Amino acid sequence: MSSCIKLEVQTEDQAPQKWCISLAEDVFKRFLSQGCPTVHKVFGEGSLFSPLLFGKFFDPSDAFPLWDFESDSLLSNLRHSGKSTVDWFQTDHAYVLKAELPGVGKTNVQIHVGKGKIVEISGQLKQQREFKTKDWRSCNWWEYGYVRRLELPEDADWRRIEASMSTDVLLEIRVPRNPLHTDQTPDDAVGENSE
Repeated sequence: MSSCIKLEVQTEDQAPQKWCISLAEDVFKRFLSQGCPTVHKVFGEGSLFSPLLFGKFFDPSDAFPLWDFESDSLLSNLRHSGKSTVDWFQTDHAYVLKAELPGVGKTNVQIHVGKGKIVEISGQLKQQREFKTKDWRSCNWWEYGYVRRLELPEDADWRRIEASMSTDVLLEIRVPRNPLHTDQTPDDAVGENSE
């Protein structure tokens, strides 16, 4: 039987803007070539945090409109080679992201929703005492941690987002769809109509 733990999802201003320095393709290739096995597990081909996940280089700290694309077509090359560890889909009620996070560990994953439209999945690879600067996220963050920022669709109900980890490596993020397509809660809409 696999263990599953619910992850806390931080919202709005609970965390500062983190990823201040972009990751360039040549810098990433140099970093990966010198990296340890954990770095290859976290940033390697097919990983959620790989800058090459979407077929061409894409800085993981930039927000990506994931649900604007079909996972089957965007990840087809990785799926055929057996290297894809990421899947996403939508139902009538929710958007769902599933990703294997080998080498990361369930206690080291943070989920943050900013401004109601960006989901940030992040964590640390090295302990704080090893950092040369006060905030690891404002220097070469990829040397110390990992991040992937995803842009939510307009009808996503970011206030009810849920995240969990099972079997210590499988992350699932479920974002309910808001049938109202507004910032109002259902109670607000009923209150306005009754006046």
